[in-house]
Amino acid sequence: MTRVAAIDCGTNSIRLLVADADPATGELTDLDRRMTIVRLGQGVDRTGRLAPEALERTFAACREYAEVVKEHGVERLRFVATSASRDAENREDFVRGVVDILGVEPEVISGDQEAEFSFTGATKELTGRDHLDKPYLVVDIGGGSTEFVVGDDHVRAARSVDVGCVRMTERHLVRDGAVTDPPEPEQVAAMRADIAAALDLAERTVPLREARTLVGLAGSVTTVSAIAQELPAYDSVAIHHSRISRDRVREITEWLLRSTHAERAAVPSLHPGRVDVIAAGALVLLSIMERTGAEEVVVSEHDILDGIAWSVA
Repeated sequence: MTRVAAIDCGTNSIRLLVADADPATGELTDLDRRMTIVRLGQGVDRTGRLAPEALERTFAACREYAEVVKEHGVERLRFVATSASRDAENREDFVRGVVDILGVEPEVISGDQEAEFSFTGATKELTGRDHLDKPYLVVDIGGGSTEFVVGDDHVRAARSVDVGCVRMTERHLVRDGAVTDPPEPEQVAAMRADIAAALDLAERTVPLREARTLVGLAGSVTTVSAIAQELPAYDSVAIHHSRISRDRVREITEWLLRSTHAERAAVPSLHPGRVDVIAAGALVLLSIMERTGAEEVVVSEHDILDGIAWSVA
């Protein structure tokens, strides 16, 4: 057994997993798993730079995580940074801050590497389940980008495209510095067109329609599952490997797109940091299901974070 820690720093959130990994059995035993909304990607699509206040929120979370890593006596730590820090002009400020706090340099990985980690994390425990047909299509809907991976036991094709819940919200649903409440039909139409163009781009590399099982990862997908199940609070156990039909995803997405901020904030399972961006994230999921013809999505709580942990183990 090796005690490992994995940190995934995305556009919207930063997450930590501390686990004992046993490569011989393929088991990953969680010791601590947590998430903090930091909005590192705040304004990056518009300015090309990481905002000072976004960096400080991220560094505050890093200081908290450093204490957890120390308490658990972690042997190996890997810190992976994704879309926002990959795009920013001042990403060196981010790198220096992380090194000072955690003692490791964040690896600003490519979209293809993101896809590989996501696929491993999502599918390692699905192998051998006869009721889930292969190949899998794993979609990881992040804040700034979405990763598409098709594979059986191994990755066959992967692509990352620049559509995510934060990027789509900032690009299409913000007017005069605030999220439209609720969005106008022309804003939704423009967002749909942007997502469709991204799916066209993904299909040049990844045979999306060949997949037999759609596996959905990350906060937008897990939140849609929580809403679909009408959970009184966010419940990872209830969400992990839940199945949500396309009709139910459509129903939820349409409600989110016509709801007000107050109505969304009243949903007990919806994290406050996702209230303004969940409608865009749900629309990305629905668009993928419509494009591929998937009748349902299998929701996984295990994703890129688990893939990172396995890579270091």
